[in-house]
Order: sequence, then C-alpha cells, then structure tokens
Amino acid sequence: MKLRSWTPWLWTLVTLLPAATAQADVLGCLIEPDRVADVGSQGVGVLERVLVERGDLISAGQVLARLSTQVERASVSVAEARSQAEAEVRQAVAAHELAVRKLERTKGLLQQNFVSDQAVDQADAEARVAEHRVAQARESQRVALREYRLSSAQLGQREIRSPFDGMVVERYRTEGERVEREPVVRVAKIDPLRVEAIVPASQFGTIVVGQSATVRTDLPAFATLRAHVVLVDRVIDPGSNSFRVRLSLPNPDMRIPSGLRCKLDLKVDPTSLPPDIARSKGSSTLPSAPAPASRPSLSLR
Repeated sequence: MKLRSWTPWLWTLVTLLPAATAQADVLGCLIEPDRVADVGSQGVGVLERVLVERGDLISAGQVLARLSTQVERASVSVAEARSQAEAEVRQAVAAHELAVRKLERTKGLLQQNFVSDQAVDQADAEARVAEHRVAQARESQRVALREYRLSSAQLGQREIRSPFDGMVVERYRTEGERVEREPVVRVAKIDPLRVEAIVPASQFGTIVVGQSATVRTDLPAFATLRAHVVLVDRVIDPGSNSFRVRLSLPNPDMRIPSGLRCKLDLKVDPTSLPPDIARSKGSSTLPSAPAPASRPSLSLR
C-alpha cells in the first residue's frame, strides 16, 4: 500500500524532468547601452553654444558644445603670425652669405700677401657667428611653430566632442552657464547593445564566448532577437551563488531601445559555434532523460 502511494509522484517527476531542464536555460536579463559617458569640458569657462539636443544621433569626434573662445582665438592668431614670420631667418641667411664671401676674398688677399693672418681669422670668426645666427633664427621659428600648436590645442579644449558614435541621452547645461567639472551632456553607445544576465552557478562551464542566444522582449516589434556571448565572469558570487554573462546585441539602425527587461534563452545551437567549441559543448551536455518505463502492475493484497 505504501509503494502504491509513492508511484504517482515518481511517475510525475520522471515525466516533467525534460521540461524542467529546458526551463533552466531561460534567464532574466536587461538590455543596456554598450557604453554611457557624461561628457564635460577640459577647461573652465562659459558655455557659448550647445549644438545637440536629447535624442540626437551623434558620431565620434562631433562637437557637442563650445565654450567662449575670444582669448584663445586671439592667442592662436598671434602664434600663427609669429610661426610664419620669415624676415628674421632671411636676414640671418643674407648676413651669413656676406660673411662667407668676405672670408673667401680675405683668403685670396692672404695668398697675395695683401692682408695678414689676423684678418683671415677675423673673417672666419664672423662667418661662423653668422652661421650660428641662422641656426638661432630657424630654432626661434620652430619654437614659434610649437607655440602655435600649443595655442591651437588650448583652443581645441574649448570644444566638447563626443567620444564615440551613439545618441544624446541627456542635456544638463545651456548657453551662458559657467562650467568647471560638471558634465554638459550624457551620451550612450547603442550599437551594439549590451545584454547582462545573472546565471546560476550550476551552469558554469556550459556557456562559452561566441555562443549565440535568443533574447525575447515584451515589445511586439522586437519580440525575438539574436545576440552572442562576449564575456563570461570567472568569479562566482558566493552570496547569490551565480555569475554574470554579457552578450552583444547588434543594433545597426539604432531602432532597438535600451533599458528593456528581457528573457534570455542560452540553449546551445551547435551550428552557431566553432567546431572545436561545438565538440566540447556536445561532450559536456547532460544526457537526455531515459524514456519512462511502463508502470508496474501492483497487486493489492
């Protein structure tokens, strides 16, 4: 009689074992931007213009905002004019050529005994001094060019540029406000999107980088999406007995919104994996549950 009371429960457990194993691969997840940055200015100043609004699509290096630049522009103009000045160099070159010709004439007069050796030495010294003045003038021009580049870099710091392609998420400041360390805009990279999932520790070792997965959302237009694993944590959290998995979700037209809660199906598709990983995955999968045996006939005695 005792065996008869336990038989239905055992039969139910064997029947539902494959369904329970399949449901273990469906996990909760969250779709997030790949990167988010609060972009601010490298210097202190007053905002002259903010060129973007919330929701605008932007590209890497695009100017998002600009600080007042009157002083910096004037400094660039002065440095540019100084770096392009050629008069001092030309004067030094002309003086050097004159000194060289004087030295040659003096040497010719020395051979004819019209001048002494002291006159030759003096002409040679003047030629060498003129040569050094040419080098000094050219070095001054190179220093002026470096100052021009420095002024241009300082002017560039008055422009706030996007660090990557993406979208403007928030605009914090407007024209006329003074900024120091505060961010001006927040930008997010949404191609690709990032899918974060918490996986039970019992599945550690069964998920590999490059594995494809199905992402399901509540939005009808994006009900089923495909992503692939890009990161598997090697440290298990002892409190929750779980580890994190990150997936990359392509979003080339930037239509898929971020911030969605989703469900992740990590069932392995051998055709989506490289041959070596597919073989290792095939050897590590759990054996399928055997077919249930026929019910034993119990006699009631």
